Amino acid sequence: MKNRFTILCLLLLLLPFSSFSQKAFQGGEWFKFRIHYGPFNASYATIGVNETNLNDKKVYHIVGKGKSTGLLHLFFKVDDNYETYIDKKTGLPYRFIRKIDEGGHTKDLQIEFDQDNNKALVLDRKHNENTSFTTPKDVHDMLSAFYFIRNDINPNSLKVGDETHLNMFFDKENHDFKLKFLGREVLTTKFGKIATLKFRPFVMAGRVFKEQESLTLWISDDKNKIPVKIQANLAVGSLAADLEEFKGLKHQLKILME
Repeated sequence: MKNRFTILCLLLLLLPFSSFSQKAFQGGEWFKFRIHYGPFNASYATIGVNETNLNDKKVYHIVGKGKSTGLLHLFFKVDDNYETYIDKKTGLPYRFIRKIDEGGHTKDLQIEFDQDNNKALVLDRKHNENTSFTTPKDVHDMLSAFYFIRNDINPNSLKVGDETHLNMFFDKENHDFKLKFLGREVLTTKFGKIATLKFRPFVMAGRVFKEQESLTLWISDDKNKIPVKIQANLAVGSLAADLEEFKGLKHQLKILME
């Protein structure tokens, strides 16, 4: 039951990408997801975008939060906070923050990215440690990647079976993820019927995920490319997340007529 918001973020970011020129989002955009663990309504997660400045650079400040609810919160507290500051022109991150408490499992990390020199300086406040790591060129964190890739998904060029890779720095390690496009599907949601693009991220099987192909992600097949539904088969049980609320979209969400 751990790492709900972490899993959600990993699901959101694993999509084809190459350019940041055509923005699918804007400042003021905000999502809320309802997360189920098996039959239980376990928690909610939100992700929002604001415009600000960091070290005299214009950036998007993106904040993601996850919190347990109801009976779960009494027995297994989840209180997660993720933040990223990304350049408005390139979409690359300058700073990433991960502060979590998941049933007593805590982390308090701040990562400063030096994109010019391919370095990541990790401040681990919990253990009072500073460590520098070498990263791939144009590296992303788990939140910046989601917003970066939304700008380049081209439904017209996608073919079933297409695969892509993404470099990311997370939890003091460089990661290489693979994603496969599964096709198109119309989902019935609380907002109406939405045409979606369906993807299958490949993850590491083991403690969290049941197998490499345990995740499925649906995003809207329109100019917004917003996450609509997520499913995961975990090592113990299953998890699902559904879009519950949204506001501030740059483009009107495309709802199919009956």
